[in-house]
Amino acid sequence: MNRKTKTLVLLLGVLLLASPLFAGDFPPRPKPPRLVNDLTGNFLSPQERNQLESTLEQFARETSTQIAIAIVPDLHGYDPSDYAQRLAEQWGIGQKDKNNGMLILVKPKTAAGKGKVFIATGYGVEGAVPDAIAKRIVEAEIIPEFKKGNYYAGLNKAVTRLMELTRGEYTAEEYARRISKKENDDILAFFVSLLFLFFIFFGGHRRRRHATMGRNVPFWTLFFLGGAGRSGGSFSDFSSGSGGFGGFGGFGGGSFGGGGAGGSW
Repeated sequence: MNRKTKTLVLLLGVLLLASPLFAGDFPPRPKPPRLVNDLTGNFLSPQERNQLESTLEQFARETSTQIAIAIVPDLHGYDPSDYAQRLAEQWGIGQKDKNNGMLILVKPKTAAGKGKVFIATGYGVEGAVPDAIAKRIVEAEIIPEFKKGNYYAGLNKAVTRLMELTRGEYTAEEYARRISKKENDDILAFFVSLLFLFFIFFGGHRRRRHATMGRNVPFWTLFFLGGAGRSGGSFSDFSSGSGGFGGFGGFGGGSFGGGGAGGSW
């Protein structure tokens, strides 16, 4: 055996020995098959997991598009995007002939580090959910709720937006415009609330305070409440997901090409 052959054999042996170590960094494909997998055991309650599972199963049955959620305790040193892509590929989320899978990866926040979230998109859904829109969903829908400890709400909002986008209920451009409008409304509501408080505290010493309040406050109150009504957690003109079927049959072997976006909290 010459030196070149020995080197190749040695490299092959190293790869074979190392492969189980790398494989151990990623959870195996869930058995029985599930779309919602909380591998921490306590990020979501059983009722919340079942509700999301029901919603995603129904969506998969209606459209063949598969949206999976994986909540993992550790990324084992991987970047969230790399971990999400590798896990989505290993599980084969989506249909093999359509590559229409998506994975919402969550690594919860701990005392030792920030929480991480990443939405990975298969080749077949990158047109409906481009990277920039995945980023907006993470930043506008998921992270604000996660920061408040509302983990189910954040995931449910993200799932709803992804389903609506892939169903074609609105385009990525329409979503971007609507989320920008919501953010502008939030800013407007904040400044109106400051004006309202200024009026209350600095105008209270005036004569006939109650009569003055009765005449003038309704305008500011209505204006403020109108802004606050627009600044809610979801869009009034967007629909919400609903649960339905059971019996998810398993992933179909979809492929991922690096699309998606993430963030931290």
